[in-house]
Amino acid sequence: MFIEGKNAIRQALEGGSTINKVMVDKNYQSRKDEIIALAAKNKVKVEFLPKIALDKHSKTGHHQGYIAETVEFEYCTIEDILNVSKDKGTNPFIVLLDGIEDPHNFGAIIRSCECAGVDGIIIAKNRACQVNETVIRTSTGAITNVKIAKVTNLKDAISMLKENDVWVFAAEAGGEQIYNRNLSIPVALVIGSEGFGVKKTVIASCDGVVSLPLMGKVNSLNASVACGICVFEVVRQRATK
Repeated sequence: MFIEGKNAIRQALEGGSTINKVMVDKNYQSRKDEIIALAAKNKVKVEFLPKIALDKHSKTGHHQGYIAETVEFEYCTIEDILNVSKDKGTNPFIVLLDGIEDPHNFGAIIRSCECAGVDGIIIAKNRACQVNETVIRTSTGAITNVKIAKVTNLKDAISMLKENDVWVFAAEAGGEQIYNRNLSIPVALVIGSEGFGVKKTVIASCDGVVSLPLMGKVNSLNASVACGICVFEVVRQRATK
């Protein structure tokens, strides 16, 4: 797997990700460079290549002169995510994704969750976007600071969260307005897919449904935008407690 772009690679190096080597535009070899210095500090091999060679390696076309070769993304367990809040001494704060397929949306969601201090993200193994190069690039390095668990069945994951005293709410139309629901408690939010929202079978497993008030004629928001608004409502409520 490859990570592309200066910010994403810097975050990966600072976050302790396992990187085999960093490929850098050879024109940067003679100048003082943050990525080269970080790679040396972490004892990561640096290979200087002409831009045309980097272009051939790039899958995004936006490498900015930096491409890192890394091991496949390592998913964690739900227990690992629950342990984050235990270690911090705070109420659990988790996001589950139900069928997010667009890697750009997934990457943007990871970025919002990292900024909001979400303990971790849970995704389904099938019929959903997995962590790939586009997700990593879109997250702009945030992925190195967010735990992600991959499960076979979201309903089973919800049951496990409930067993650990976490309240689970689907972010979907037709529910209680999110601003009226107490989210300072141990909470997990389920964000649905771009086209179909949260599945009815998943909603049935949740403790309730929370909704954002929509004032326009369009009846839905982009999944990453909706997620960003929802997670920062949790942040707002917890800050006022």
